[in-house]
Amino acid sequence: MEIAVVGTPAFTLGFQLAGLSDLYNPEGEEELHSTLRQLLTNKSVGIMVVDSAMMATLPDRLRDQLSASVSPTVLGIGTEEDTTLRDTIRKAIGVDLWK
Repeated sequence: MEIAVVGTPAFTLGFQLAGLSDLYNPEGEEELHSTLRQLLTNKSVGIMVVDSAMMATLPDRLRDQLSASVSPTVLGIGTEEDTTLRDTIRKAIGVDLWK
């Protein structure tokens, strides 16, 4: 299973330095939507890391699809306050680790 990272070049750079090679830097809304839909159906991707700033701009239906996805598991990561990772962990193990 691979880890795919979707975001701006600045966002994906750290993942690239860590050795990940499945990086996507979509330009424009249509390319972003297309990339995310393609990764959702890719059976070799186990975890998809998405820049939370990009996730916030997605249509509700696509964002709900990403949030509900089990394989791949989608994590929204960014610099601003976001509870996506917290909610994903709570859903996976049934316990809120931050409490």
